[in-house]
Amino acid sequence: MSIFGNILNSLGLGKKEETPKPAAGKDTGMAERIAKLRASRAKRDKEVPMVDVMSKLEKMAEENPAELNWKTSIVDLLKLLGIDSSYEARRELAVELGCPKDKMDDSAEMNTWLHKAVLIEIAENGGNVPDALLD
Repeated sequence: MSIFGNILNSLGLGKKEETPKPAAGKDTGMAERIAKLRASRAKRDKEVPMVDVMSKLEKMAEENPAELNWKTSIVDLLKLLGIDSSYEARRELAVELGCPKDKMDDSAEMNTWLHKAVLIEIAENGGNVPDALLD
C-alpha cells in the first residue's frame, strides 16, 4: 500500500477510487485544486458523507504525550498518524503526490508543499479539512 493510502486508512477514509497522480516534477496547480475543492464541497457534502478527520486528529493529538504541531508540520502529522516521517519516507510521499522537482530539491519547500498536498488529498477523499488549513 502507498504511504498516502496508509494516511487515509489511519483516518478511516480508505481510498474509494484510484485517481491518477501527476508525475513528479510537474506543477500540480494547488491553487486550482483548492478552488475546485471549495466549489464542489456543497454538492459533494450532500452526496458523500464526510469523515470527521479534524476531530480524530485533535483527539489523537490530545492523547499523544508529545506536543505535535500537526496543523503546520508534515513530520508531526505523520508522527501523529503513526506513519514513518523520515526524510526518505517524505520524499517517497512527495513523489507519490507529484511534488514539483524544484520543491524536491529543497527539503523545507518540499515539506511545506507536502503538508498542503496531503491535506488537499484528505479533503478530496472525504475528510473535513477546514479552509484555514488549506490556505
